[in-house]
Amino acid sequence: MVSSPNIVIVTGLSGGGKTVTLRTLEDIGFFCIDNLPVPLVFNFLKNISDYGYHDKVAFGIDIRGYNFLQSSLEFIKEIKKNYKTEILFLHADEETILRRYKETRRPHPLSSQYKDLIEAIRQEYILLSPLRELSDKIIDTTNLNPHELKALIRGVYEGETSYPVITVISFSFKKGIPLNSDLVFDVRYLPNPYFVPELTNFTGKDILIRDFVLKQKETKEFLDHVKNFLNFALPNYKKEGRAYLTIAVGCTGGKHRSVVIADEISDFIKSLLFDVSTIHRDL
Repeated sequence: MVSSPNIVIVTGLSGGGKTVTLRTLEDIGFFCIDNLPVPLVFNFLKNISDYGYHDKVAFGIDIRGYNFLQSSLEFIKEIKKNYKTEILFLHADEETILRRYKETRRPHPLSSQYKDLIEAIRQEYILLSPLRELSDKIIDTTNLNPHELKALIRGVYEGETSYPVITVISFSFKKGIPLNSDLVFDVRYLPNPYFVPELTNFTGKDILIRDFVLKQKETKEFLDHVKNFLNFALPNYKKEGRAYLTIAVGCTGGKHRSVVIADEISDFIKSLLFDVSTIHRDL
């Protein structure tokens, strides 16, 4: 008897990173099928024992495959009820989606109905809202390049990994909190090296900024509290079966304090023998 497969349904906005995600999943052992109509996905799963691809299967589904919407949602709900299934929704902001389409020069799936690209993007967001609400994971790819997205997907789905897979993101509050954040630390109260003339043009990856931030009394106290919290929380996240955890650290510009603190938190997490990746979103 063939065991029930582990299913990942990869969906989201066109231009959100679905292709990169599916290729990455294929690289780590998933059998991937892209743009199969949802009713056929269900039929395939019912007959999967004939194919032998029973361990890990990923389906790419986008606006073209819905034909649309209520019947496809019902099929997806039925899949989730009968199989171990996770829906991964890939999101990016409007400006980023628009830029990606201009760079690739590919037509938007709704371009036949909406000649204006912005209108097509906005309409797709509306149409996919019910599926987004049904999703188990939402990843905001706005500030991720393909290499960073690939690393993030590998961290979440690759086998032989110490769970939870942890991502630490530094960011600028001016550009918004990362949508997939589980824990958010605001370090805007720490002394800002940006206002020190000789430090303005450096970043948190430079030793001068690291020394400035880490020598502050407030920084030392803050890191002590955070480390105590993580030392308590991470083993409990693991015990609870949490698959992944995103920790976001924000400051005003996302270039100085948050970068230093994110690196410090990542180093501490590594010392606890958890898998962690670090993304400096706005650096």
